[in-house]
Amino acid sequence: MSSIASTGLFPKELIPEIFSKVSGKSSIARLSAQTPIAFSGNEIMTFSLDSDVSIVAEGGNKPAGDGTMGSVTITPVKVVYNARVNDEFIRCAEEKQIEYLRAFTDGFAKKIARGVDIMAFHGLNPASKATSSIIGTNCFDRLSGVDKVVSTAAEADITAAIAGLGAGYTCTGIAMSPTFSTALSQTTYAGGQKPYEDFMWGGNPGAVRGIPADVNETVGVSASTAVYDYAVLGDFQNAFKWGFSEIIPLEVIEYGNPDGGAADLKQANQVLLRTEAYVGWGIIDPDAFAVIVNAEE
Repeated sequence: MSSIASTGLFPKELIPEIFSKVSGKSSIARLSAQTPIAFSGNEIMTFSLDSDVSIVAEGGNKPAGDGTMGSVTITPVKVVYNARVNDEFIRCAEEKQIEYLRAFTDGFAKKIARGVDIMAFHGLNPASKATSSIIGTNCFDRLSGVDKVVSTAAEADITAAIAGLGAGYTCTGIAMSPTFSTALSQTTYAGGQKPYEDFMWGGNPGAVRGIPADVNETVGVSASTAVYDYAVLGDFQNAFKWGFSEIIPLEVIEYGNPDGGAADLKQANQVLLRTEAYVGWGIIDPDAFAVIVNAEE
């Protein structure tokens, strides 16, 4: 249960302006285009032609070619955010309510963005940071076939990770933790040059050596203090799909105890703001990705 309610929350004409302190963004959204996801899920067929075309003489036999087929299922998961506020909220002027709700929904959007990363990168419940049985192996950290590179030096790590991608794949994006971007910024060549100075002091220049890149705290989130990710890279443009199947509008609940909180809403002079979304993602081919880790998993 999350509560914003506190003494004096709505003083001074119920607050003429609202400043949202909520932060959060998605490296997934930055590096991979969103695609529509059906509420019942998407089944994506994968088809690979493993041989090159053959020249056939006039009247000659046509040789067989190798091919493999498979499928990846994208099943949306439901995410929700509840927040209790003082019931003065429902009695204030409509323009004040709209301003507050705008701030709340903007904050929820940022929380979804952060949550998508935590779920898809690590398979964790964003709220508890515990491993989610609902997600299972549908994440970069646990899906078999995703290459793991144990970090030695930042620039060398990226080189090794890209070299380990499956045949035919190129690196179209790199998501890196602030720890890793700081280490990259400190790379110094023999002549004293620092080729990645743009990453110094928390910089997020948007690209590294021409490859789209994003620095995000979500990359380093882990259920373990001993093992965590430094970076996730690969072919985000072609081998990863994600999107929303539904976003449920904000609901204002005035009665009962819908979040399992400490008290009935009426008893506590509160109302509950609730919003939900269904989001899905799928790693189409694990060979297209690599994760740089700080230690052996």
